[in-house]
Amino acid sequence: MLNLPTLRQWRYLVSLAEIRHFGKAAEACFVTQSTLSAGIQELETQLGAALVDRTKRKVVLTPLGEDLAGRARELLREAEEMVLVARAAAAPLSGPLRLGVIPTISPFLLPRVLPTLRRRFPDLRLFLREDLTARLIEQLQAGKLDLLLIALPYEGSALDTLELFDDEFMVACRGDHALTKRQSVKLDDLADAPLLLLEDGHCLRDHALAACRLPPSPRRDGFAATSLHTLVQMVDSGLGVTLLPRLALDAGILRGTDVVTRPLANEGKAKAPARHIGLAWRRGTQRAKEFTLFGEALVAALKQPVSEPQSKKA
Repeated sequence: MLNLPTLRQWRYLVSLAEIRHFGKAAEACFVTQSTLSAGIQELETQLGAALVDRTKRKVVLTPLGEDLAGRARELLREAEEMVLVARAAAAPLSGPLRLGVIPTISPFLLPRVLPTLRRRFPDLRLFLREDLTARLIEQLQAGKLDLLLIALPYEGSALDTLELFDDEFMVACRGDHALTKRQSVKLDDLADAPLLLLEDGHCLRDHALAACRLPPSPRRDGFAATSLHTLVQMVDSGLGVTLLPRLALDAGILRGTDVVTRPLANEGKAKAPARHIGLAWRRGTQRAKEFTLFGEALVAALKQPVSEPQSKKA
């Protein structure tokens, strides 16, 4: 029978591969530097091959070391998932869950649903990471996150997804804007409007343009914001109009401003333009049922009524 390395030894190698420093890698593993160094040497002895080129200036992994560190990362992730699946069989949504959320969802949805989720799943330890979609997907694939709450669709990623609900777009403009005289706004009305959007990298920008069938143009690219709150302030200053998701409006993003909203006309469609909010996880994970349960609980929590109206009427 083969003398197999331990998970702890593989963890030392993965930490060293990520940090490239023996002392800092040891701190990340909560051991002394000598313990980590000895563990790497034992691993090399067991494998009969060098994994690390040790120099005075930096740590360099051999080609074999790089390859095995990548495999070990997957091994550790699978081992961790087996433990979590076993726990979930006895008590679903208990223990740690590392959730990545995009910034156009996180501040507007999570404060509304987290109290209900905590009451329903008191043993759930939810760790949150807010970032742009592309970077969240990278962290998910690297095993640093378990689950994503993002806007769909998102092209170019081998993920399993679950759509939860549609987040309708509304036209937002100052109270003295000509569009406020209308009950609803047609897409053609936005074609030549000074439409303000988020900067590149935010999927809300692409979803808004796609949902409203509006191509990018130099006029639209002249102004861009880094957050929905900044976008609202730009509209409130009279710089143009924008498209805001219902989630942000229900969370009170217009409070204290002179910005009002109008719905987009359906124009023969069954549904108004919207983005699709959903969950995404690594394809093939054994925790799919648990993640589906989380999504169902999130939707149920969201159905709780909003306590007060969050936008002005005109």
